[in-house]
Amino acid sequence: MGKIGGPELLIILVVLVLLFGAKKLPDLARSIGASAKEFRKGAEEGSEGADGAAEAEADSTEV
Repeated sequence: MGKIGGPELLIILVVLVLLFGAKKLPDLARSIGASAKEFRKGAEEGSEGADGAAEAEADSTEV
């Protein structure tokens, strides 16, 4: 199993067009992009919240 090349991408594209139709592919790509953006935003907020909680716990134990 190696890298995905041109012929493989062409086959994947043809299968997607057959499954979803050419008119629905832009909407599908747009919704996937929006989902990925929301996921990254949530992951960043989650990591910031975890860092803040760890700092607050460290401050409370230093008393």
